[in-house]
Amino acid sequence: MKTVPKPTTESGATTDVPLTAEELQLASRNHAMPLEMLAADRTPAGMHYVLIHFDVPAIDAGAWRLRIGGAVRRPLEFTLAQLQAREQRTLAVTLECSGNGRSLLKPRPVSQPWIHGGIGTADWTGTPLAPLLAEAGVEPESVDMVFTGADRGVQGDEEQNYARSLNVSESMSPDVLLLAYAMNGAPLPPQHGFPLRLVVPGWYGMASVKWLTGIEAITVPFTGFQQMSSYRYTSDEADLGQPVTRMKVRALMVPPGIPYFMTRDRLVNAGQVLLRGRAWSGRAPIRQVKVAVDGVWSEAQLDPPDGEFAWRGWTFRWQAEPGRHQLMCRAMDALGQVQPLEPEWNYLGFGNNAVQKVQVTVRS
Repeated sequence: MKTVPKPTTESGATTDVPLTAEELQLASRNHAMPLEMLAADRTPAGMHYVLIHFDVPAIDAGAWRLRIGGAVRRPLEFTLAQLQAREQRTLAVTLECSGNGRSLLKPRPVSQPWIHGGIGTADWTGTPLAPLLAEAGVEPESVDMVFTGADRGVQGDEEQNYARSLNVSESMSPDVLLLAYAMNGAPLPPQHGFPLRLVVPGWYGMASVKWLTGIEAITVPFTGFQQMSSYRYTSDEADLGQPVTRMKVRALMVPPGIPYFMTRDRLVNAGQVLLRGRAWSGRAPIRQVKVAVDGVWSEAQLDPPDGEFAWRGWTFRWQAEPGRHQLMCRAMDALGQVQPLEPEWNYLGFGNNAVQKVQVTVRS
């Protein structure tokens, strides 16, 4: 009987300090998409990544209302049934947490300790936002639309409802911002924003406000905590930095073979192995994916596009030789944006799209 080689390195997060109790508490409330689910075109609701800032609010759908107000000519109010009776669209949209990959940064920013799984793609059904704003009559002097959720808590010593803004042009975008009430053909689960959420294609998930209750047009730029104090690329606590917006280009691989329990390193048999995964960018279509075996790069085969806002599948046939190997995958989009080989550090740990590295033991 042959002895199976044991992995010599871990493929999980490496860090300079242990995880804090607070981070473990966050990790127990929020969850990643298992990377084996990259094999599915659509992520089941229970497998899609979840990040909940405060508590999941208990909402009575019958009493719930969406209010559109502020600097508009006609303030509006809608029940869920009224929104469901309007024009209906279904879009396949990939959403990624802007902190995905945070735990791989060194030094590690202390927050939700994502590795690679803060991602998912679902069919979101709802009604387009732009026609509602047109009915409300957004005043010409309006600059931002503020989207407020029912979830409330304290962050940065400030009590707040979770709220984010987009400028008026973005809010009226032909990218079809959705007020979504269904996910993969079923009502939104509580953790995904029941009864209504915003879905902003191409942007990191923080823009897609859940448990949506209010949309307000304002005539000065929004300065709420989640806009100005969080979700920014900064170098230190005092740096205002630049806002986190659209998803950076990224590819991820379905881990091949079977895993070692603790390290999640992979064990495969020698011979031809079909590697597969998904790639996406919030700014332009995917043009290319390459796969590296022990640092030697080759081009992968792209699947046909899966709509304008969903990830794109790719495959690569690897002739696996016995021994220890490192696999990597790297995407490029139509604007020429390419994933970095190593993480690009920032203070809050956002937008780490460095290439995925998978340690594999091939047995003969």
